[in-house]
Amino acid sequence: MPKLTVASYCTTFLKPEMLHIYRQVTGLDKWRTYVVAKDRREEGRYPFDDVEMPPAVKSNFVRRFWMKYIKKEPPIVYRGEYGALAGVLGRRDTDLLHIYFGHTGVHLLPFIRRWPKPVVVSFHGADVRPRADRPGYLDSLKQLLAELPLVMARSESLKARLVDLGCAEEKIRINRTGIPMDAFPIADRKFPADGSWHFVQACRLIEKKGLRTAFKAFASFAAGRPGAKFTIAGAGPLQEELEELAIDLGIDGKIEFVGFLSEAELGALFASAHAFVHPSQVTGEQDQEGVPNAMLEAMATALPILATKHGGIPEAVDHGSAGLLVEERDDVALAAAMESLAVDEALWRSLGNQAAEDVRKRFGQAEQIANLERIYDEALAIHERRGSES
Repeated sequence: MPKLTVASYCTTFLKPEMLHIYRQVTGLDKWRTYVVAKDRREEGRYPFDDVEMPPAVKSNFVRRFWMKYIKKEPPIVYRGEYGALAGVLGRRDTDLLHIYFGHTGVHLLPFIRRWPKPVVVSFHGADVRPRADRPGYLDSLKQLLAELPLVMARSESLKARLVDLGCAEEKIRINRTGIPMDAFPIADRKFPADGSWHFVQACRLIEKKGLRTAFKAFASFAAGRPGAKFTIAGAGPLQEELEELAIDLGIDGKIEFVGFLSEAELGALFASAHAFVHPSQVTGEQDQEGVPNAMLEAMATALPILATKHGGIPEAVDHGSAGLLVEERDDVALAAAMESLAVDEALWRSLGNQAAEDVRKRFGQAEQIANLERIYDEALAIHERRGSES
């Protein structure tokens, strides 16, 4: 039986932090896919041959005036984006469209309403927050949620947020990140009895990752431990501010920024570390996490997790079993969690071992890809059933 075709729509394919999307796109088994994008980046990091970039449509003033002012069509139609995208999907005999990120779904809502095939949208965290620069965004988001046959969320916390926005709970499916466990094997670590603790955090350098809290906690922990260090893997707009904070806290010689790393480099970094830190927080703009990918990868190598009771983190990390969770923005409690590991080797080993076991049970790549393809199958079945009833 020939495979069905899903078009994976990701406006930018791909930013460095979008490894989870690359793993989904390249991991499909029963379905085949191609990518639709407006911008192509990181081709060396994320090689993928089948990327369609619909051409920009040349403007026809008379037609555009007619469509915009007489027909009152939305911008996606009168600017020609609808026709260009529909042309690609039709030429590729596409059975289903998977749109990554809710804000992209909002942009494509007029297309979704007109295209005669099923569409699903996956939500990842930042795409459920209000947008001050886009008046009416939440209203459009609610309309999108009502229009779709199925909606995907990366965590139960995101699911709850979607329900709060008016999405029918019965149409939401959890679509977790899958981790290739063979790329992050369990590491053989020695307890740093001499105090040379190595903490690591891997993320974009943005507010919701809680890096200021992590730095303050580490500064307290490292005060009596000259051999302690903290590696930050990632990049982002807060780097300069964080570098200044490290100087102010007197830990600039203990902090190393190494930028975004390859999968192999990140695995090696985790293997060299003793604990993974990720004190995520809800921002003033209501930006929140799903389940951090790097945290799952760190767990796979048997790193204990020191994080917050935020977003989807408690769904992956059982407090006291696979890690220690504190309240958001509480650097004192986070420092105490660091200290508890340093004085109790049995706890340190137990947390790491359980983290490795739990992530393999809940976030295996093959299982999560199979779940994604079941969601595709279900969306197609719902669409066909509605067609037969109309």
